[in-house]
Amino acid sequence: MSSKSNNQGRAYEYICLLSLYEEIYKIRPVEIEENSSFFAAKTAFETISEDLKQTLKESALAAVYAIFDREPLILEDDSDVLILKIQSDSKGKEGDVRDILIIRSGIQWEIGLSLKHNHFAVKHSRLVKNLDFGEKWFDIPCSNQYWNDIKPIFDYLDDEKKKHNKWSDLPDKAQIVYIPLLTAFKNEIIRRNKDNSDLPKKMVEYLLGEFDFYKVISIDSRHLTQIQTYNLRGTLNRNGIKTKRKFIVPLASLPTRIVHIDFKPGSDNTVELYLDGGWQFSFRIHNASTYVETSLKFDVQIVGMPTSIISIDCKWN
Repeated sequence: MSSKSNNQGRAYEYICLLSLYEEIYKIRPVEIEENSSFFAAKTAFETISEDLKQTLKESALAAVYAIFDREPLILEDDSDVLILKIQSDSKGKEGDVRDILIIRSGIQWEIGLSLKHNHFAVKHSRLVKNLDFGEKWFDIPCSNQYWNDIKPIFDYLDDEKKKHNKWSDLPDKAQIVYIPLLTAFKNEIIRRNKDNSDLPKKMVEYLLGEFDFYKVISIDSRHLTQIQTYNLRGTLNRNGIKTKRKFIVPLASLPTRIVHIDFKPGSDNTVELYLDGGWQFSFRIHNASTYVETSLKFDVQIVGMPTSIISIDCKWN
């Protein structure tokens, strides 16, 4: 992600937090936890143009009202103080993809929002020379065969890195790096899946995080905020004592088997994964730097979801 995109993403976090605060404050006690992530987001918001500030404000408000309709515990006043906080980026690396938390400690309740500004990416994981992706993704260490398969690829990259070469200097990075590395990645998933029936479930939990959440995506060009409901454990959409939800958020099921995994037709840098229940992911690998490194980045996208994960299109006023 470019520094500009990263800055705009932080600015979006700030205005979503502020919009939540301003609307909740009209009805019940609410506070913002002013941590380092809050101040970083506030600074980012202050650096963007006035036009973009207004755009993000409209996007945030559209999301806020839709979430209120599905989460009555946010506005239900029970003499406690609701807390809003922005989480640090390190939480994502630990398996929590939520950017904003909405917390009522008095009833041991919280929900989270994952915010995206003009993109739908899920994860930006890496394949690295000494990183055991199997251990990290689905708690199963990679096999000796995988390490043997990737060794010549990373040995080659090591040599090119020592020469201080650029990725553009490589004669055919797709044939030399991308295809063999993705083939090793694909084969390792197939290999490990044969003896581990919970691999599909764990893989999706890794990609989506260990907590339920609402994904809020601002699509500026369409004046639209899309909200996706990831209610995999049933923690979203709880009724209040006095207030009932206006809309139902269904419980979604995690996958139990891999249907197919292979290269995207016509592509030399993308593998597609098809799972039961409607789950589909694409894994596009790319170099995230100008100069050669022994690390490559994934752009992971959801290309198919169960029908129980609802997408809500919220037009801006």
